[in-house]
Amino acid sequence: MKLDRTLEEHFEDLGNDHVSSSEQTPMRKDAFVLSEEEKIERIRGNVREIMLTLGLDLEDDSLRGTPDRVAKMYVKEVFGGLAPKKKPNSSTFENKYKYGEMLVEKNITVYSTCEHHLLPIVGKAHIAYISNGTVVGLSKMNRIVDYFAKRPQVQERLNIQIVKELQEVLGTKDVACVIDAKHLCVNSRGIRDVDSSTVTAEYGGKFKEEATRREFLDYINLETNF
Repeated sequence: MKLDRTLEEHFEDLGNDHVSSSEQTPMRKDAFVLSEEEKIERIRGNVREIMLTLGLDLEDDSLRGTPDRVAKMYVKEVFGGLAPKKKPNSSTFENKYKYGEMLVEKNITVYSTCEHHLLPIVGKAHIAYISNGTVVGLSKMNRIVDYFAKRPQVQERLNIQIVKELQEVLGTKDVACVIDAKHLCVNSRGIRDVDSSTVTAEYGGKFKEEATRREFLDYINLETNF
């Protein structure tokens, strides 16, 4: 019994300290046996049970549809990035104009969910790559960020997944990503520090070199006024 309590405290500490267990999103082998509609039906019942346990009156007009709304939101929206079929098709093109400098797309909106408390993570991602002969459409970088963000996440893992995906798409190691985000599990509960944000980075290839990394960070800090 003492051992069980120790393990329970260990896992609680991991969650409270936002520690990730792997670079890949932890998924069961049978994750896609159920259809989307079957998942919605099951989640609907579970959300209903949670609300009833909390003492809420589900006959109230305002609450009656909440289990259904939450179930659909989980499957089709906020956790839609768990489905491989929703992975964006990132077509590449030959770099015919021979652009050989760094390409940076900054201030990409990140909406994700902390996997430890299922509360929102909201922030910005900044991505850069150096072409080795191919380029990818700008909107595809936004879609890649959005795809990996739409799942229960740890911010460090999100960085890694974005960089690894772009490295594979572009056929180069020269990819970097910095994310600056607020975690509502820190801002709205626990310590309730509303001003703090978390910055994480993943650098590949030439971005591990100080000069290249500094150039990228300088681009991020440029003011964009339109």
